[in-house]
Amino acid sequence: MASALFALALLAALAGPLTLRLRRSPGFVTGRDGRLSTSTVLALAWTVILLWLLLTVLAYGLTAGGGIGWFQGERGPLSPLTSVYLPLLGGPYVAMIAAKTVVGLRIENGTLAKPAPKATASGRRPLRELIANDSGRTDLVDLQYVALSAVTMLYVVLFFLSDVGDGLPRLPDEIWALTGAPAGAYLVNKLATRATPVITDVHVHDGRLTVEGGGFTTGPAGQATRVTVDDTVLPAVADPLTGALTAPLPAAATAPFTVVVTARGLRSDPYCYEGAPARPAPAP
Repeated sequence: MASALFALALLAALAGPLTLRLRRSPGFVTGRDGRLSTSTVLALAWTVILLWLLLTVLAYGLTAGGGIGWFQGERGPLSPLTSVYLPLLGGPYVAMIAAKTVVGLRIENGTLAKPAPKATASGRRPLRELIANDSGRTDLVDLQYVALSAVTMLYVVLFFLSDVGDGLPRLPDEIWALTGAPAGAYLVNKLATRATPVITDVHVHDGRLTVEGGGFTTGPAGQATRVTVDDTVLPAVADPLTGALTAPLPAAATAPFTVVVTARGLRSDPYCYEGAPARPAPAP
């Protein structure tokens, strides 16, 4: 029990300050578009867990374990390191490096749109971005990657806490598939994602609708970019400086309404405009 409590205290000492630091300044785990990067966050989480395991085993071995002799032997406390834990860590890191490379190349080639995300009131990025696409809707591939990785981490932590004196938990060698397979699907999804238009924000001012986002470029003849409000097509004009689309809002359109952008024959996710936020009442 004492060793498990010590392990938990060490985990809190490692993860606590790092979490607070990332909460204040998440730039370390954000992608090129400013959103939280799923692959970076999971790779960092696995790094922290493996570092925690090694430090706890080292502390236990030098105190209650009896010294250097405890680390030796075929079934020593670190024997599963190369067969189980390095593959568990390798999958997320390969996915992170490959995904960053693929996304960067596709942005440079113009085959992928990554507009800046909508700013939040607190200035912090919501955790939901880990399982959502650029439009804010849940992405099934990202969801399975995060969920299976979280379950695998829970397995490792709980098995280790149940018997710290046995060293690294001797999990089946095949458990690496719980991170490797989702990481592979995550990477394939990055390769297969089409340059779909993305709506990040919608404004209404003086009877004109402004749609912000990315991927609004005009396609071949007959595939002009268009804006639809509740199934009503509007004549849209693109701002050459910001890339935003502007269109006259129909007099019958009242909030809430749904906005959709179609570019190059590809349709964006629906964006529900709820209306302008209410202004706070002046202080007496």
